[in-house]
Amino acid sequence: MNFQESIIKGIQLAFQNIFNHELSEEQISLSPTKKEFEGSYTFVVFPFLKISQTTPENTANQIGDYLKANVPAVSDYNVVKGFLNLVLNERVWLDLFQKLYSTDSVGQYPSNGQKVMVEYSSPNTNKPLHLGHLRNNFLGYSVAEILKAYGYDVIKANLVNDRGIHICKSMVAYQHFGNGETPTSSGLKGDHLAGKYYVKFDVEYKAQIKNLIAEGQSEEEAKKNAPILLEAQEMLRQWEAGDEEVVSLWKQMNAWVYEGFDATYKRMGVDFDKFYYESNTYLLGKDIVEEGLAKGVFFKKENGSVWVDLTEEGLDEKLVLRGDGTSVYITQDMGTADLKYKDFAIDKSVYVVGNEQDYHFDVLFKIMRKLGRSYGPGLYHLSYGMVDLPTGKMKSREGTVVDADDLIQEMIETAEHHTKELGKIEGFTNEQAKELYEILGLGALKYFLLKVDPKKRMLFNPQESIEFQGYTGPFVQYSHARIAAILRKAEQIGVDFQAPDFSNVHEIAESETALIQILNDFDRKIKLAAEEFAPSIIAQYLFDLAKEYNRFYADLPIFHEKDQAIQAFRVALSAQTAKTIKRGMSLLGIQVPERM
Repeated sequence: MNFQESIIKGIQLAFQNIFNHELSEEQISLSPTKKEFEGSYTFVVFPFLKISQTTPENTANQIGDYLKANVPAVSDYNVVKGFLNLVLNERVWLDLFQKLYSTDSVGQYPSNGQKVMVEYSSPNTNKPLHLGHLRNNFLGYSVAEILKAYGYDVIKANLVNDRGIHICKSMVAYQHFGNGETPTSSGLKGDHLAGKYYVKFDVEYKAQIKNLIAEGQSEEEAKKNAPILLEAQEMLRQWEAGDEEVVSLWKQMNAWVYEGFDATYKRMGVDFDKFYYESNTYLLGKDIVEEGLAKGVFFKKENGSVWVDLTEEGLDEKLVLRGDGTSVYITQDMGTADLKYKDFAIDKSVYVVGNEQDYHFDVLFKIMRKLGRSYGPGLYHLSYGMVDLPTGKMKSREGTVVDADDLIQEMIETAEHHTKELGKIEGFTNEQAKELYEILGLGALKYFLLKVDPKKRMLFNPQESIEFQGYTGPFVQYSHARIAAILRKAEQIGVDFQAPDFSNVHEIAESETALIQILNDFDRKIKLAAEEFAPSIIAQYLFDLAKEYNRFYADLPIFHEKDQAIQAFRVALSAQTAKTIKRGMSLLGIQVPERM
């Protein structure tokens, strides 16, 4: 039984003995005591006043007296209104730390036997990745890592939007203006080359609209009749019919784009176990429409179109197949959901997609549940808000998007400038310095995008994100580097902290117990982050841990300490903090430096 279980058991016995009432374990919860009060854990008595039939203070004092007398872990208590703050025996903290320190793996739950697929990135093959994709990729990767840490078998998937009118727009523009240009001849990454022609299409399309309006067409007519748009629509028909020349150009341009994406993904530090391509999935789902009709989940209208009625679920009627038998987006998404299950027999499926698709996924999930899919209850849309820059909103087709490659490079250069300014690369070779800038720049970017609740729209400030003080990635990274330097010094002077015996430590300070308490909370934070699909919980935890360590470091000398047992304990406490920071940052996809 750990100390929390012993306190809960003690509270159960207190209610039994004092108030003649039995409480279940589930009814009792302990929360960390607020910083301004003495104590480690707090039990709130307000919900139990009907049982105690007395004031909050009386109730708390009676339970406090009982715990102090009967539970060895509790050395004292204080009462603030109806809050019973429990002070724990120092030995409890030392025993707890001994247990934490002797555990091989930090932040890893045993397997829960369940499979989950996390689908993220989902780029279009007509343009490079941009700032919005960065939030998507970092969220998807981090959620996958957190779910892995929580015991799931995780499959990271990427559904690539490699077909459709938007792809044909780049292809038509390339045919008109490309002159056989290639990534090699142009010196451009393949995704940037495709993006260049997507922008060219828009420029030409607008010019043609203007000309048609000048010739007397209305704006609406001109938008429909612009020759370059009609060409793109015809090209899509040819692609669907398997026209050799069109398919050959499509394969060529997509190959360039994939090479570009791979380079960006590698630099971003994200990966995938499975790629799905819309060109292979866009015809899926028609068999599910037939199944839904047979089961009475779907119904046909007079024009032959097929619908689902979701009014009982709080939505409306939704088209699932057109009258001419052609698919809509929901048709192929139903088919793809079944395909994922067929491929991996998943229990859960997480879709990391922007909040503009909230309604679409609400419809999809309600349909799959109505159809009785076993994986239906495990479908989850990780909806996230847009990322804005101080300069405003982004538009791909106008070429005003903040390119992911450019932003990553800018962050690395900013990290270099900032690090040199603060003099944190003394004794580094050029290669080591370059690696540090990369770690800091990407760490700052990822941390800034992940520390905000995914559902919130956010403003990304590159300068603010790179600061070494405050709620930033570099602050946490610097804390790790500082501890790594302490551990190197401890090894040099022969401090035995690898397998120390803490039985000779008889007194520990408040900043040490606070640090042990927050280290002990890591597993609970992983559970919470996994259940809420929220990397922001881990980001906040790591900031709090780094802050707590820096307070401990400022309060208590390590190498001036004369008592060898206490010195070894403080070095071990530092080592456990470094291990936890490193593990926690890895769950966010962020590396930590050993030197700065």
